[in-house]
Amino acid sequence: MNRYMQEIRKFPLLEPEQEYMLAKSWVDHQDTNAAHQLVTSHLRLAAKIAMGYRGYGLPQSEVISEANVGLMQAVKRFDPEKGFRLATYAMWWIRASIQEYILRSWSLVKMGTTSAQKKLFFNLRKAKAKVGALEEGDLRPENVAKIARDLSVTETEVIDMNRRLSGGDASLNATVGSDGDSSTQWQDWLEDEDSDQALAYADKDELQARQALLASAISVLNERERDVLVKRRLSDEPVTLEELSEEYKVSRERIRQIEVRAFEKLQERIRTLARAKGMLVPA
Repeated sequence: MNRYMQEIRKFPLLEPEQEYMLAKSWVDHQDTNAAHQLVTSHLRLAAKIAMGYRGYGLPQSEVISEANVGLMQAVKRFDPEKGFRLATYAMWWIRASIQEYILRSWSLVKMGTTSAQKKLFFNLRKAKAKVGALEEGDLRPENVAKIARDLSVTETEVIDMNRRLSGGDASLNATVGSDGDSSTQWQDWLEDEDSDQALAYADKDELQARQALLASAISVLNERERDVLVKRRLSDEPVTLEELSEEYKVSRERIRQIEVRAFEKLQERIRTLARAKGMLVPA
């Protein structure tokens, strides 16, 4: 790390005019040499920002690498005509890249999905220090309420995030008990409170089989019968007899007869196919 910091200090800083011309060369002509000079001249900025994220237990070299990725993204998108310096623009990309890396790497379980949760993750320590709650363990209710208000998140999110940051991730393969028996793990105590999985799979298989039967059996109907049956009995919003009578230029009674006949033909075909496959046939 010391060697790297010494090396990046060798790259000269750019004057505003130099930076502008290099950025224009990249934007207008995709000059990779110009982009390279823009990146290398700001490596010290990326490293400085990365040093501010040393409290998450991740290798500093990897955090700096992610900072450099953010820097390269900034150079790629930088517009010199906007009137501000690259450093001002790049620091947002650098921070975003570092924070995304930390969220991916700090925990196997995703830490935050909304912008408010990410804000909570990166600001909870500072918020705890502000209210004088630096001790480990759960926060006092009044501190939870204040932090939740200040960071615009729910109190439950504050409590959960504090416990995660205080305790870290626990392995499901960690052993439990103090009797020396290493065969019992945390995952052995987990109970699935959802419905029986075997039954759920069986229901799914049966549904798929019946859907396949229907798809095969419906071929017994002619085009008009199939259209009437689908629109009347297999649609989320069934079409009225009146609408179909107007479409086919026949009476509503005739449409009803076609529907009934098509349904009977379909039922008979499904029974035949089900018997052939050894499936239970509905009465």
